[in-house]
Amino acid sequence: MEVETILKYKSDYLRRLTDDTGIFQHTKFGVPDRSKGYTTDDNARALIAAVLLYKNSKDSVTLDLIHTYISFIHHAQNTDGNFRNFMDYNRSFIEDSGSEDCQGRTLWALGFALSHSSILPDNLLNTCRYLMNQALPHIHALGSPRAGAYAIIGLSYLIDTPDALTYSFPYLHTPSTAEEKAFLPRAIIIELIEQIAVRLHNQYTRNKGNGWNWFENSLTYGNSMLPWALLKAFRISNKASLKETAKESLDFLASKTFSKEGYYKPIGSHGWLLRDGTAAPYDEQPIEACEMLLACKEAAMVLQDSAYLKQAALCYEWYAGRNSINTPLIDPQTGACYDGIHSTGLNLNQGSESIISFSIAHLVMHHE
Repeated sequence: MEVETILKYKSDYLRRLTDDTGIFQHTKFGVPDRSKGYTTDDNARALIAAVLLYKNSKDSVTLDLIHTYISFIHHAQNTDGNFRNFMDYNRSFIEDSGSEDCQGRTLWALGFALSHSSILPDNLLNTCRYLMNQALPHIHALGSPRAGAYAIIGLSYLIDTPDALTYSFPYLHTPSTAEEKAFLPRAIIIELIEQIAVRLHNQYTRNKGNGWNWFENSLTYGNSMLPWALLKAFRISNKASLKETAKESLDFLASKTFSKEGYYKPIGSHGWLLRDGTAAPYDEQPIEACEMLLACKEAAMVLQDSAYLKQAALCYEWYAGRNSINTPLIDPQTGACYDGIHSTGLNLNQGSESIISFSIAHLVMHHE
């Protein structure tokens, strides 16, 4: 199956879905569907895409997007530190607190932004630090495996970036030692990463068996985040068991999502894959290709195995047309990404999750 492996990336569509509040959740084909409002999930992921884009462009329009997405996240945070998720078009949140996955995804985005402290303005970085510090007390209680995985990844970006943990005061005195210890404490963050990672490892150990090398009795959404998080945690803790579980589970996931014909095929969202069952063929979601790409890129580095880079490339080529229907998911007129592959072909809606996923995948593969 021949495909064009580098698609022309257009950032205009990402901007077109964003107003002065945030990025819209859904579209009707390519027009924002205001009736569906906004989510913190999408604005957090959009922050990751915008930071990657700004890393390459350094333009004021993209920096404005970063401001907008961080402002949305700030508004989403409750006084107790948790994040609300769903907001209607009237800018009113329709829930008291978002899902655990929303908490984890937001931490991922904030940590990722802080890992780019060399290019982002101090005022934005300080806002991200404040938001993460407010959320810290709730991280240990996250029970969802994926929420914990997202949180590990966000916290790992913090630990990997020395400047990320301390407020920037370019024109003021440096905070006192007592203040620094009370704010984003490094030792506590490392302890959180290790605790959640060990929890994931133990869940995997209890559940695997008879050729089923996975954390749960089903493969559903966001699967690749679990091994990716353990790879991140291994780099910090150096616990060999985390590395072994990450590799074994990622290889198992790959065996279920890379076809014999040589293309990536995510688990279908209409039925998923139950233990000892058959994977649902549809719908294939763009976010799955993006997250698997990120996990494979991490595996190639941590495990020092270039075979994972080939798998990452196949995840990117899924967008370009190397997929189950041999059809590109990128609209050549607008640069938008269709909302996936279902039983009758492309889902012609072009929502924010899809364009964000493609944006991250493209910018990681061709600019990092």
